[in-house]
Amino acid sequence: MELLQLQYFLTVARLEHMTEAAQSLHVTQSSLSKTIQRLEEDLGVPLFDRIGRRLRLNEFGSTFLRRAERALLELEQGKQEIGDLSSPGHGTLQLAVTAASALPHILRKFRKKRPNIQFYVQMLTTQEMVTLLHRGEVDYCLSSPSIYGDDIHTEVVYIDPILVAVPKNHSLAARSSVALTELRNEWFVGVKRGYGTRDLADSVCGSAGFTPKYVYEGDEPARLSSLVEAEIGIAFIPSTAKTANEQIHYLKIEEHELVREIALLSHKSRYISRAALEFREVVMEYFGSIAK
Repeated sequence: MELLQLQYFLTVARLEHMTEAAQSLHVTQSSLSKTIQRLEEDLGVPLFDRIGRRLRLNEFGSTFLRRAERALLELEQGKQEIGDLSSPGHGTLQLAVTAASALPHILRKFRKKRPNIQFYVQMLTTQEMVTLLHRGEVDYCLSSPSIYGDDIHTEVVYIDPILVAVPKNHSLAARSSVALTELRNEWFVGVKRGYGTRDLADSVCGSAGFTPKYVYEGDEPARLSSLVEAEIGIAFIPSTAKTANEQIHYLKIEEHELVREIALLSHKSRYISRAALEFREVVMEYFGSIAK
Protein backbone atom coordinates (compact mmCIF):
# COMPACT_ATOMS: atom_id res chain seq x y z
CA MET A 1 0.00 0.00 0.00
CA GLU A 2 1.42 3.37 -1.05
CA LEU A 3 0.90 6.89 0.30
CA LEU A 4 -0.17 8.06 -3.16
CA GLN A 5 -2.93 5.43 -3.19
CA LEU A 6 -4.31 6.78 0.10
CA GLN A 7 -4.21 10.38 -1.12
CA TYR A 8 -5.99 9.48 -4.34
CA PHE A 9 -8.53 7.36 -2.46
CA LEU A 10 -9.42 10.26 -0.13
CA THR A 11 -10.09 12.57 -3.06
CA VAL A 12 -12.25 10.04 -4.89
CA ALA A 13 -14.10 9.14 -1.67
CA ARG A 14 -14.95 12.78 -0.95
CA LEU A 15 -16.05 13.64 -4.49
CA GLU A 16 -17.50 10.23 -5.42
CA HIS A 17 -16.80 11.03 -9.05
CA MET A 18 -13.73 9.78 -10.93
CA THR A 19 -13.60 12.58 -13.52
CA GLU A 20 -13.93 15.36 -10.93
CA ALA A 21 -11.35 13.66 -8.70
CA ALA A 22 -8.88 13.36 -11.59
CA GLN A 23 -9.32 17.04 -12.39
CA SER A 24 -8.83 17.96 -8.73
CA LEU A 25 -5.63 15.87 -8.54
CA HIS A 26 -4.38 17.03 -11.97
CA VAL A 27 -3.93 13.45 -13.19
CA THR A 28 -5.53 11.49 -15.99
CA GLN A 29 -8.70 9.58 -15.22
CA SER A 30 -7.06 6.40 -16.48
CA SER A 31 -4.14 6.78 -14.07
CA LEU A 32 -6.47 7.51 -11.17
CA SER A 33 -8.71 4.52 -11.96
CA LYS A 34 -5.72 2.18 -12.09
CA THR A 35 -4.41 3.50 -8.74
CA ILE A 36 -7.77 2.92 -7.05
CA GLN A 37 -8.01 -0.52 -8.65
CA ARG A 38 -4.56 -1.48 -7.28
CA LEU A 39 -5.60 -0.31 -3.80
CA GLU A 40 -8.75 -2.44 -3.95
CA GLU A 41 -6.66 -5.41 -5.08
CA ASP A 42 -4.27 -4.86 -2.14
CA LEU A 43 -7.19 -4.79 0.28
CA GLY A 44 -9.02 -7.66 -1.37
CA VAL A 45 -12.39 -5.86 -1.48
CA PRO A 46 -14.10 -3.20 -3.60
CA LEU A 47 -14.26 0.21 -1.91
CA PHE A 48 -16.92 1.73 -4.17
CA ASP A 49 -20.18 0.75 -5.79
CA ARG A 50 -20.19 1.85 -9.45
CA ILE A 51 -23.46 3.58 -10.40
CA GLY A 52 -23.18 4.77 -13.99
CA ARG A 53 -20.44 7.40 -14.09
CA ARG A 54 -20.65 8.01 -10.37
CA LEU A 55 -19.09 6.13 -7.50
CA ARG A 56 -20.50 5.59 -4.06
CA LEU A 57 -18.52 4.47 -1.02
CA ASN A 58 -19.70 1.07 0.14
CA GLU A 59 -19.37 -0.35 3.66
CA PHE A 60 -15.75 -1.36 3.07
CA GLY A 61 -14.91 2.07 1.65
CA SER A 62 -16.53 3.98 4.51
CA THR A 63 -14.64 1.91 7.08
CA PHE A 64 -11.33 2.34 5.27
CA LEU A 65 -11.92 6.08 4.76
CA ARG A 66 -11.96 6.74 8.50
CA ARG A 67 -8.63 4.95 8.93
CA ALA A 68 -7.06 6.59 5.88
CA GLU A 69 -8.08 10.07 7.01
CA ARG A 70 -6.56 9.42 10.42
CA ALA A 71 -3.33 8.06 8.93
CA LEU A 72 -2.85 10.98 6.57
CA LEU A 73 -3.73 13.45 9.33
CA GLU A 74 -0.99 11.93 11.50
CA LEU A 75 1.53 12.25 8.68
CA GLU A 76 0.51 15.86 8.05
CA GLN A 77 0.79 16.61 11.77
CA GLY A 78 4.26 15.11 11.82
CA LYS A 79 5.27 17.32 8.90
CA GLN A 80 3.89 20.37 10.67
CA GLU A 81 5.60 19.50 13.96
CA ILE A 82 8.97 19.10 12.24
CA GLY A 83 8.43 22.46 10.53
CA ASP A 84 7.64 24.01 13.89
CA LEU A 85 10.95 22.73 15.29
CA SER A 86 13.10 23.65 12.28
CA SER A 87 11.54 27.04 11.45
CA PRO A 88 9.56 28.26 14.49
CA GLY A 89 9.02 31.74 13.06
CA HIS A 90 7.45 30.52 9.84
CA GLY A 91 4.60 28.30 8.75
CA THR A 92 0.96 28.45 7.72
CA LEU A 93 -2.16 28.82 9.84
CA GLN A 94 -5.32 27.19 8.47
CA LEU A 95 -8.52 28.88 9.66
CA ALA A 96 -12.23 28.43 9.00
CA VAL A 97 -14.84 30.93 10.15
CA THR A 98 -18.58 31.32 10.30
CA ALA A 99 -18.30 34.40 12.57
CA ALA A 100 -16.13 36.81 10.60
CA SER A 101 -17.05 40.24 11.98
CA ALA A 102 -14.15 40.36 14.45
CA LEU A 103 -11.67 38.61 12.15
CA PRO A 104 -10.00 41.71 10.60
CA HIS A 105 -9.11 43.05 14.06
CA ILE A 106 -7.82 39.65 15.20
CA LEU A 107 -5.74 39.02 12.07
CA ARG A 108 -4.25 42.52 12.23
CA LYS A 109 -3.07 41.91 15.79
CA PHE A 110 -1.79 38.46 14.90
CA ARG A 111 0.15 39.69 11.85
CA LYS A 112 1.89 42.33 13.97
CA LYS A 113 2.86 39.61 16.44
CA ARG A 114 3.94 36.98 13.89
CA PRO A 115 4.64 38.75 10.56
CA ASN A 116 6.25 35.69 8.94
CA ILE A 117 3.32 33.35 9.53
CA GLN A 118 1.07 32.93 6.53
CA PHE A 119 -2.62 32.31 7.13
CA TYR A 120 -5.37 30.95 4.95
CA VAL A 121 -8.95 31.75 5.94
CA GLN A 122 -12.17 30.21 4.58
CA MET A 123 -15.61 31.71 5.22
CA LEU A 124 -17.94 28.71 5.36
CA THR A 125 -21.39 27.57 6.33
CA THR A 126 -21.62 25.74 9.64
CA GLN A 127 -21.80 22.31 7.98
CA GLU A 128 -18.85 23.01 5.67
CA MET A 129 -16.80 24.14 8.66
CA VAL A 130 -17.73 21.07 10.71
CA THR A 131 -16.64 18.80 7.84
CA LEU A 132 -13.16 20.37 7.73
CA LEU A 133 -12.96 20.35 11.52
CA HIS A 134 -13.76 16.63 11.82
CA ARG A 135 -11.14 15.90 9.17
CA GLY A 136 -8.55 17.86 11.15
CA GLU A 137 -7.82 20.05 8.13
CA VAL A 138 -7.88 23.38 9.99
CA ASP A 139 -5.97 24.64 13.02
CA TYR A 140 -8.87 26.64 14.43
CA CYS A 141 -12.43 27.58 13.62
CA LEU A 142 -14.01 30.80 14.81
CA SER A 143 -17.62 29.74 14.89
CA SER A 144 -21.10 30.80 15.75
CA PRO A 145 -22.88 28.69 16.85
CA SER A 146 -20.70 26.68 19.20
CA ILE A 147 -20.10 23.12 18.01
CA TYR A 148 -19.55 20.17 20.33
CA GLY A 149 -18.31 16.66 19.61
CA ASP A 150 -16.10 13.90 20.95
CA ASP A 151 -13.19 14.99 18.75
CA ILE A 152 -13.76 18.75 19.05
CA HIS A 153 -12.32 21.09 21.67
CA THR A 154 -14.70 24.04 22.18
CA GLU A 155 -14.00 27.33 23.95
CA VAL A 156 -16.79 29.92 24.09
CA VAL A 157 -14.97 33.25 23.81
CA TYR A 158 -17.83 35.76 23.61
CA ILE A 159 -21.59 36.11 24.03
CA ASP A 160 -22.64 38.40 21.20
CA PRO A 161 -26.07 40.14 21.26
CA ILE A 162 -27.91 40.32 17.92
CA LEU A 163 -29.24 43.78 17.05
CA VAL A 164 -31.76 45.00 14.49
CA ALA A 165 -30.22 47.37 11.94
CA VAL A 166 -32.56 49.86 10.24
CA PRO A 167 -31.87 52.80 7.91
CA LYS A 168 -31.89 56.24 9.57
CA ASN A 169 -35.20 57.23 7.93
CA HIS A 170 -37.01 54.09 9.10
CA SER A 171 -40.03 54.48 11.38
CA LEU A 172 -38.17 52.59 14.12
CA ALA A 173 -35.00 54.69 13.91
CA ALA A 174 -36.03 56.99 16.77
CA ARG A 175 -36.25 54.09 19.20
CA SER A 176 -33.61 52.20 21.18
CA SER A 177 -35.36 48.81 21.25
CA VAL A 178 -38.05 46.82 19.49
CA ALA A 179 -40.12 43.70 20.10
CA LEU A 180 -39.69 40.92 17.55
CA THR A 181 -43.43 40.81 16.91
CA GLU A 182 -43.24 44.39 15.59
CA LEU A 183 -41.00 43.15 12.76
CA ARG A 184 -43.37 40.57 11.27
CA ASN A 185 -44.31 42.83 8.32
CA GLU A 186 -40.78 44.10 7.62
CA TRP A 187 -38.58 43.10 4.70
CA PHE A 188 -35.18 41.68 5.64
CA VAL A 189 -31.76 41.34 4.06
CA GLY A 190 -29.59 38.51 5.36
CA VAL A 191 -27.15 35.72 4.70
CA LYS A 192 -28.33 32.37 3.39
CA ARG A 193 -29.60 29.49 5.50
CA GLY A 194 -26.72 27.51 6.95
CA TYR A 195 -25.00 30.51 8.49
CA GLY A 196 -25.27 30.61 12.28
CA THR A 197 -26.75 34.09 12.73
CA ARG A 198 -29.38 33.51 10.04
CA ASP A 199 -30.46 30.16 11.45
CA LEU A 200 -30.57 31.55 14.99
CA ALA A 201 -32.63 34.59 13.99
CA ASP A 202 -35.09 32.49 11.97
CA SER A 203 -35.54 30.13 14.90
CA VAL A 204 -36.19 32.88 17.46
CA CYS A 205 -38.56 34.71 15.09
CA GLY A 206 -40.40 31.43 14.65
CA SER A 207 -40.87 31.21 18.42
CA ALA A 208 -42.31 34.73 18.24
CA GLY A 209 -44.89 33.54 15.71
CA PHE A 210 -43.58 34.65 12.32
CA THR A 211 -41.06 33.87 9.59
CA PRO A 212 -38.88 36.78 8.38
CA LYS A 213 -39.50 37.81 4.79
CA TYR A 214 -36.19 38.13 2.94
CA VAL A 215 -35.69 40.21 -0.18
CA TYR A 216 -31.96 39.42 -0.26
CA GLU A 217 -29.96 36.35 0.79
CA GLY A 218 -26.21 36.25 0.25
CA ASP A 219 -22.86 34.78 1.29
CA GLU A 220 -21.21 38.00 2.48
CA PRO A 221 -22.35 39.26 5.91
CA ALA A 222 -20.33 42.48 5.47
CA ARG A 223 -22.60 43.49 2.57
CA LEU A 224 -25.73 43.65 4.75
CA SER A 225 -24.89 47.08 6.19
CA SER A 226 -24.74 48.68 2.74
CA LEU A 227 -28.09 47.09 1.84
CA VAL A 228 -29.67 48.44 5.03
CA GLU A 229 -28.23 51.88 4.30
CA ALA A 230 -29.74 51.69 0.79
CA GLU A 231 -33.13 50.98 2.42
CA ILE A 232 -33.45 47.58 0.70
CA GLY A 233 -34.43 45.97 4.00
CA ILE A 234 -33.59 45.72 7.67
CA ALA A 235 -31.17 43.14 9.08
CA PHE A 236 -30.19 41.14 12.13
CA ILE A 237 -26.60 42.21 12.83
CA PRO A 238 -24.34 40.87 15.61
CA SER A 239 -23.05 43.58 17.93
CA THR A 240 -19.47 42.72 16.90
CA ALA A 241 -20.39 43.62 13.29
CA LYS A 242 -21.94 46.97 14.24
CA THR A 243 -20.46 49.88 12.27
CA ALA A 244 -20.17 53.58 13.03
CA ASN A 245 -22.22 54.39 9.93
CA GLU A 246 -24.50 57.34 10.73
CA GLN A 247 -26.96 56.16 8.07
CA ILE A 248 -27.81 53.04 10.13
CA HIS A 249 -29.53 52.82 13.50
CA TYR A 250 -29.30 49.77 15.76
CA LEU A 251 -32.02 48.57 18.11
CA LYS A 252 -31.89 46.09 20.96
CA ILE A 253 -34.45 43.29 20.93
CA GLU A 254 -37.02 43.19 23.73
CA GLU A 255 -38.41 40.14 25.51
CA HIS A 256 -36.82 37.40 23.38
CA GLU A 257 -33.14 36.65 23.99
CA LEU A 258 -31.32 36.79 20.69
CA VAL A 259 -27.61 36.27 21.30
CA ARG A 260 -25.01 34.12 19.62
CA GLU A 261 -22.09 32.29 21.15
CA ILE A 262 -18.76 32.80 19.42
CA ALA A 263 -16.48 29.84 19.99
CA LEU A 264 -12.94 28.85 19.11
CA LEU A 265 -12.90 25.24 17.90
CA SER A 266 -10.08 22.80 17.23
CA HIS A 267 -9.69 19.08 16.57
CA LYS A 268 -8.48 17.29 19.70
CA SER A 269 -6.06 15.12 17.71
CA ARG A 270 -4.55 17.88 15.57
CA TYR A 271 -1.09 19.13 16.44
CA ILE A 272 -1.37 22.72 17.63
CA SER A 273 1.63 24.66 16.38
CA ARG A 274 3.26 27.54 18.21
CA ALA A 275 1.71 29.94 15.72
CA ALA A 276 -1.74 28.43 16.34
CA LEU A 277 -1.30 28.77 20.11
CA GLU A 278 -0.35 32.42 19.66
CA PHE A 279 -3.39 32.92 17.43
CA ARG A 280 -5.53 31.57 20.27
CA GLU A 281 -3.92 34.06 22.65
CA VAL A 282 -4.77 36.93 20.29
CA VAL A 283 -8.38 35.72 20.02
CA MET A 284 -8.76 35.50 23.81
CA GLU A 285 -7.17 38.93 24.33
CA TYR A 286 -9.40 40.56 21.72
CA PHE A 287 -12.69 39.23 23.01
CA GLY A 288 -11.58 39.84 26.59
CA SER A 289 -11.02 43.51 25.73
CA ILE A 290 -14.43 44.09 24.14
CA ALA A 291 -16.23 42.26 26.97
CA LYS A 292 -15.07 44.83 29.52
